Amino acid sequence: MKIFCTGASGYIGGSVAAHLVARGHHVTGLVRAPDKADAIRARGVQPLLGTLDDGARLAQAAQAADIVVNAASADHKGAVVAMLDALAGSGKPFIHTSGSSIVGTRARGHRSDAVFDEDTPITPSPARAARVALNELILSYRDKGCRPVIICPSLIYGVGHGANPDSVQVPLLIRLARKRGNAAHAGPGENIWSNVHIDDLVTLYALAIEQAPPGAFYYAENGENSMRELCEAINRMLGLPGPPAAMSMAEAAAEWGEGTAEDTMASNSRVRAKHARQLGWKPQARSLIEEIERGR
Repeated sequence: MKIFCTGASGYIGGSVAAHLVARGHHVTGLVRAPDKADAIRARGVQPLLGTLDDGARLAQAAQAADIVVNAASADHKGAVVAMLDALAGSGKPFIHTSGSSIVGTRARGHRSDAVFDEDTPITPSPARAARVALNELILSYRDKGCRPVIICPSLIYGVGHGANPDSVQVPLLIRLARKRGNAAHAGPGENIWSNVHIDDLVTLYALAIEQAPPGAFYYAENGENSMRELCEAINRMLGLPGPPAAMSMAEAAAEWGEGTAEDTMASNSRVRAKHARQLGWKPQARSLIEEIERGR
């Protein structure tokens, strides 16, 4: 099959593209710069230079493909509409990447007991309202003759298989621990995120391409941990003595920026991949704590 993938040099998109190439598909990947084009070409992906603002180019690439995977941005409405309009009436799959922070609230490092599966209604925070609205717009294209599907990963970990091998949250915590000589979390660190290994995540993309019905929405998770638990594992991995430190929200914002501190590192995002497992998805990779202690 001919597959067009945005974000093909990134952590998710690059890993998905590599997995699809290994399965014998012909993958074209959108990249912004010649050096990124060289990097994905070396991995068997045909580069297409452009950006998410190049609507005409995106539409043309989508029309030329059998399948479109959007892994470059969860929030770029213009790119999504350009590709979906091009696919209208074709019956082709459009696999969009969202993120489970859509269920998060600004908890300042405190635990929430709210858990969401794909059937649980959500009221997004102001920071994620536009993303949820875009998700709803994407799924509405099931009535326009194409096959929109959303995959909504939780915290992703593990070494990626594209040009960018690193995820977001765990590397931020590790870099901070090395800088301070001790791992540190925002607030009390009791906030919990579901998580999924990148190797398991890419198999869900492949399964969704093959079997997901129009308008399907899937969380991707295989366990959950508090930020304090991650920091404790990081200290063990780095051989740092003592318990991790608790930063004030002002300190966390100074390290990571207010949005990342409030909406990612100090929030809760607890989801269950009920529909993904009903589709036949069977995650098998080692846990996040094991990955931190024994992985890369």
